[in-house]
Order: sequence, then structure tokens, then C-alpha cells
Amino acid sequence: MSEPARSPETSIFTSAAIKRNPAWVQLLGLCPLLAVSNNVVNALGLSLASAFVLLGSNCSIAVIRSIIPSYARLPCFVLIIATFTTCTVLLLQSFAFDLYLRISLFVQIIVTNCMIVGRVESFASKQPLPKAFLDAAGTAGGFALALLALGAIRELIGHGTLFAGMELLFGPQAGGWQLTFSDNEQGLLLAALPPGAFIVAGLLLGFGNTLLRKFSNGRELS
Repeated sequence: MSEPARSPETSIFTSAAIKRNPAWVQLLGLCPLLAVSNNVVNALGLSLASAFVLLGSNCSIAVIRSIIPSYARLPCFVLIIATFTTCTVLLLQSFAFDLYLRISLFVQIIVTNCMIVGRVESFASKQPLPKAFLDAAGTAGGFALALLALGAIRELIGHGTLFAGMELLFGPQAGGWQLTFSDNEQGLLLAALPPGAFIVAGLLLGFGNTLLRKFSNGRELS
């Protein structure tokens, strides 16, 4: 049975989010992925920050790509990414300072994130704005999916909660969003520590790759 054809726009997004998932397929951005993902709010904060920089950089470079001289491509790309990173830092400092203190180091080094630099160089600098936007949205969505999955599992196992501290990002009204699954606040402490990040990430990576292989084999059989 033949698979229904997908639009080019859908293919760009799904390819960036799933087939080329920056974390689970290309293994990019693993440093912040592992360091920040000890709970959902930290993971969500870094996901939003990375998405803002990636979308802004991709779209800006797609618009001005024709006037960037070939000999200055990389410096221009880094300058644009650094500009959006600085804007992100200032926004977090202004509206979510307590959360910023938790993830500040990894927000500041977004400018060197190979996931962002790679998409800017290989795609946004060669494609029109709509395609660059879709690629950035898919890449950011795929990175967020990996980051939030890791953060949720580590928070649940390590502390027995989900969505703790969401008021740091969304204000006092989000204080009641926390879900508690265990009376023991410590939980399995290993999951919240750096070694737990590697263990949980490895298990998720293996599980995700298994699903992708089964999905690919199913499509070939159909």
C-alpha cells in the first residue's frame, strides 16, 4: 500500500524534527542537554531559549544571505547568532531571573551550539525564508522534545514530581502546576545527578532508535 504524498513543507519540518533530530540522531548539543535536563522547568527554559535563537538566526540569515560575502560567511553567522543569544539573555534576566541563574551558563554558550551553527551554514544560508523557518522550527522542536523527555523522566525518578518550579518561568499562577507522585522528595537521587543524565539519555537514545528502525521497516514493507 503506497504512502500518501506529503507536502514539501511538511517534509522539511518532519525531517528536521525526527529524521535529523539534533539530539537523538545527530548527537548535537549534548552538553546542555545533559547538564540542564534535571527537571522540566530547566529543560523548558533552555528549549525556549534555543528555539528563539535558532528561529531568529535562520530567518535573518535566509533574508540577507545574498548580500553576505563568501569570505565573511562564518563571522557574519556567528555575529547574528550572538546577537540573538544576547537578546535571549537579556529577556531571561528581565522576566525569569531566578530561572536564568539556574541555566545561565548554557544559555550564554548557545552561540557556540553546533546544532544552531550547523543549520545556519548548511540550510538557512542557501534557502528562502519560508523553508529556513520550517527547518528551524523542526530542529528546535526536535531538540525540545529530547530535552523535555529527559527532564521529565529525571525529575520524576529523582524527585517524584513533575512541573515543579514552573512559577520561575510562568509566574506565581504556575505554582499549582506541580504534580507529586511520591512523598519521598529525594526519590532515586542518581537520576538527578550527572551520572543519571548519561544513563537516562542512553536508554532514551536506544529506545528512540529502536522505534525509528521499526517505523522505517514498516514503511518499507508497506
